[in-house]
Amino acid sequence: MTTRNLFVTKVYEADLGKHAALDVLAHSIRTLAEDDRAGRRWSKECGYAGYTSYASLNDLTRRDPAFSDLARLVKPHVAKFAKECAFSLERPLRLDSLWVNQLPLKGHHRAHIHPHSVVSGTLYVEIPKGSGAICFEDPRLPSLMAAPSRENGAPEELRTVVSIEPQAGLLLLWESWLRHEVLSGAGRGDRLSVSFNFA
Repeated sequence: MTTRNLFVTKVYEADLGKHAALDVLAHSIRTLAEDDRAGRRWSKECGYAGYTSYASLNDLTRRDPAFSDLARLVKPHVAKFAKECAFSLERPLRLDSLWVNQLPLKGHHRAHIHPHSVVSGTLYVEIPKGSGAICFEDPRLPSLMAAPSRENGAPEELRTVVSIEPQAGLLLLWESWLRHEVLSGAGRGDRLSVSFNFA
C-alpha cells in the first residue's frame, strides 16, 4: 500500500543570522519610521498598528545600501526556492517590491495574499520575546466543507493552519498566493522586519 503526498505547499526557511547585518537594518527601519510621514499616515488610515513603508516608499534599495545588500543576500535563496518549486521560468525572478515593518507586539496583520508576484518573503530583523507567530493557511480550506478537524498534534503537513515563531535572522519564503497572517503577541517592544515580493 502507498500513500502519496499531493499538492504540496512549500515554505522555505533559512537562518541568515548576523550575515544580514540585522543591527544596521534595525537602525534603518527605525529611521524610516521616524522620517516617513506619508507612510505613518497611510498606516494609520489603514488600521496598521505600527508603521510600514509599503505604500509610501518604493525605492528602498536605492535609498539605503542596507536594503540593496539585503536584496543581493536574498536573491540566491529565492532562486533556490524557485528551483525547489520546479518553476518553469523564462528568466530569473526579480525583486518587484521591498518594504519595512515596525509593528508593536500587540499589533497584528490580517490574513492576506500578495497578488501580481510569484514569491513573497520576510526577513525578521528584531523580534522581542513574546512576538506573535506568522500563520499560513491551507489554500484548500474553502473546499474542505464537511472534513473533520485534525487531531491535536497532527503532523504539520496535515494541519489546516501552521504557525511559525519568528526569530531574528529568520528568512521565510513562500508562493505569493499562500494566505498568511501575523498574530498579535504579548510584551513590550516592536517587531522589525523587511518584506518583499519577487515577480
